[in-house]
Amino acid sequence: MKNQLRVFPLLFAVICCISCATDSDEDYVPINEELQLEIPANFPEMVYDVSKNPPTEQGFELGKKLFYDGKLSANGFISCGFCHQQRFAFTHHGHQFSHGIDDLEGVRNTPAIQNAAYMRQFTWDGATAHLDLFPIIPIANEVEMGETVSNVLAKLKADAEYRRLFADAFKNGEVSNENFFKALSQFMVMMVSSNSKYDKYVRNEEGGTFTEEEERGLGIFRQKCASCHKTDLFTDDSFRNNGLPQYPGLNDLGHAEVSGNVADNYKFKVPSLRNVAVTAPYMHDGRFGSLQSVLDFYANGVVDSPTLDPILKQNGKLGIDLSAEDQQALISFLNTLTDEDYLNDKRFAEY
Repeated sequence: MKNQLRVFPLLFAVICCISCATDSDEDYVPINEELQLEIPANFPEMVYDVSKNPPTEQGFELGKKLFYDGKLSANGFISCGFCHQQRFAFTHHGHQFSHGIDDLEGVRNTPAIQNAAYMRQFTWDGATAHLDLFPIIPIANEVEMGETVSNVLAKLKADAEYRRLFADAFKNGEVSNENFFKALSQFMVMMVSSNSKYDKYVRNEEGGTFTEEEERGLGIFRQKCASCHKTDLFTDDSFRNNGLPQYPGLNDLGHAEVSGNVADNYKFKVPSLRNVAVTAPYMHDGRFGSLQSVLDFYANGVVDSPTLDPILKQNGKLGIDLSAEDQQALISFLNTLTDEDYLNDKRFAEY
């Protein structure tokens, strides 16, 4: 299976540039080639329907520019990339809570952006189930970007460079809500992390030889962690109460705030563990600063409640039975999920 990839069936088309003696933007059709989109051999099928928004060279570049542009915020400074930093798998490393305009602070930790096209739910509480709608949440959040989509669009329409970039990226050339969100999605659809040591191990590629401790950690992981952190995405995309005691001063209900169902109280999305070694702090509220602290919690700190996930309450015992040796082996395995190629891929780097 060395270097085996399932190539998503995209049409590779080049739109010819029309050279017409006219000043009308409507007559300008740019060269805009579709990007090759590959599904890693060890990944499940993609969720995002790329047939409705196939990534293109110009669309991707527009999405990237928007991702790193402070114009998306009320103060013109806070961009998506401000909190989602590439070298930390697009998290805000070292910051417990997300924060944005006027240095205001939220109540949740910044989640990673990676393999978003394979996910069905977004944000810790599942506030949206479509990647195209995901950016609305931080843009409109009063302590993150504090802006409205209509104001963002007005700023983009007033910018001659953006008018040209939208004309290059989309057939109708409009600076519109639909094209704005599609461009950001094209950028995120291409953000695939799939080349860690673990990936090379399961695909039998060069550089994928595990140490004895990493092998042992993988076995423990499959036995005690993979019920929630499923597939090679390392998440089942569900919402679960993992037994965290309430953080002082907060009463974050999690998914229940979206569903309105008390049965969802304190349930949060199961995060992917890809690149987990570089995405501290951990949990939805960033309360743990190390992987060791996380494993100590699962071994000894789980708190019972009516919505606690049954997996964490078996045989009259709370949590996960993990010895000190088990924890060390697990950490060794989790370190194999770091994808240096993704963390340093220049395609996703700020200009």
